[in-house]
Amino acid sequence: MHIVITGATRGIGAGLAAHYRAAGHEVTGTGRSAGADMSLDVTQPADHAAMAAALEGKPVDLLVCNAGVYLDKGADMETGYAPDIWAQTFSANVTGVFLTIQSLLPNLRAAPAPRLAIISSQMASDTRAPGGSYVYRASKAAVLNLGRNLAADLAGEVAVGIYHPGWVQTDMGGESAAITVDDSVAGLVERFAALGHDTTGCFETWDGQPHPY
Repeated sequence: MHIVITGATRGIGAGLAAHYRAAGHEVTGTGRSAGADMSLDVTQPADHAAMAAALEGKPVDLLVCNAGVYLDKGADMETGYAPDIWAQTFSANVTGVFLTIQSLLPNLRAAPAPRLAIISSQMASDTRAPGGSYVYRASKAAVLNLGRNLAADLAGEVAVGIYHPGWVQTDMGGESAAITVDDSVAGLVERFAALGHDTTGCFETWDGQPHPY
């Protein structure tokens, strides 16, 4: 398989890239740092155009939209959540996902059984609303909605899954998070492999549980 993973230079994205490479698959890992296979700032349309040109005519069997930011972590109601934080977060976590998919849709359609995996979060769920992290929660809810609607529009063409990767010990999740990157990667790889047209539009946890919307 040819697998494209955004945000592949650290955390879950790097773990997924390493796993698939070890399994013998071709991986194009994107990111903003020098360690990426392909430079991609998901907020920049010019970067998407360059990626599309570089991969023109090359099928993509699995696209994992993993890149994202959590800029309002620890913010307080009185002084936090500045307008630019909202704009930056939605640009990366929502618009960036859509632009990635839009750019590589011809590549997905060129594969025999294409799959699209969107990394959202349990914080997207409106049934799990303990408060705080308003910007991040709103962006992950928006990308969940985006994935569900893409599943409808791409039905019969591209299978679409949306996933909560777990509370993971990364820079974003922190050292006290519940699971390791390896735990998350092992579960997500199983979820991606099981994704098909009969499960398109699913919202699942890393360990295979359906997540309430």
